Amino acid sequence: MSLRQRLPILVLLAVLVGAAIWYFTRQTAPDPWLGYVEGEALYVAAPVSGTLASRPVERGGRVSVGATLFALDPRTADASAAQAAAQVAGAEASLSDLGAARERRPEIDVARAAEASARAQLVKAEADYRRFADLAAKGFASRTQLDAARAARDSAAASVAQAQAQQRSGALTVGRESQQAAAAAQVQGAKAALAAEARRRQEIAPISAVSGQVEQTYFNPGEWVPANQPVVSIIPDDKRKIRFFVPQDRVAGLRMGQAVRFSCDGCGGERTATVRYIAPRAEYTPPVIYSEHARAKLVFMVEAILPVDKPLPLGLPVAVMP
Repeated sequence: MSLRQRLPILVLLAVLVGAAIWYFTRQTAPDPWLGYVEGEALYVAAPVSGTLASRPVERGGRVSVGATLFALDPRTADASAAQAAAQVAGAEASLSDLGAARERRPEIDVARAAEASARAQLVKAEADYRRFADLAAKGFASRTQLDAARAARDSAAASVAQAQAQQRSGALTVGRESQQAAAAAQVQGAKAALAAEARRRQEIAPISAVSGQVEQTYFNPGEWVPANQPVVSIIPDDKRKIRFFVPQDRVAGLRMGQAVRFSCDGCGGERTATVRYIAPRAEYTPPVIYSEHARAKLVFMVEAILPVDKPLPLGLPVAVMP
């Protein structure tokens, strides 16, 4: 057989060998692990109820650290703060008054006048009692009259003693240690209440603690917002991740902190993510990622954190390289 006759046969053999190599290479190449982009939302709410006064952010927009997210009507909070400030001022005034060492001169003068009046009544009552006692001894006064005279004398003596006690009380300084301690405690309690109201004023107009994208807004200005009900949800840039599913015979090769490569539409080439979670239990292949190339029945869910430089949209399909 001449070379010209053998040439078609050689060409056919070369084509068959190349097709076989391509076929077996394609069959042995590992399939990618399919998944999608996911994010952990941050829900922002106020601890008290109120009317939504403003909400400068919109769904789909971006926020930076320190940006105001929303604000409730502050009138109630401002009134409570003013009341707490007044209580602080009153408590401090009481403490200052207790600490002042002074005599209550007007009260002493009143007590001295009362003592003089009581002493005059006592002199008269004693004279009446002696007279009735002499009459009773001679049989000219009854027992009842003598008892009444004795009672009048004792009452006048008690009035004198009361007036003297009032003078001593007015002469004392007001700064008793126990009273001062109680007043100081009231001052501290009033200041704590004022600080709580100031904190409440900040909580009804929260600012963003992260940079990210506004996922959803749940109330519009003018609506009533219940306490602890989210008004805005944010997807932080550092909380975006890819969630993919690894066949059971390959999951043992992964470890926490490992970098994995993946690709997606519009990613601009391969990118990397860092594994942060490997599910401890297997599950059936989710329908959301099932395809002709993902036929493994039992898979393990794996999550890997994305870098924050170029956030990817949520739900974007990805293919992780084994």
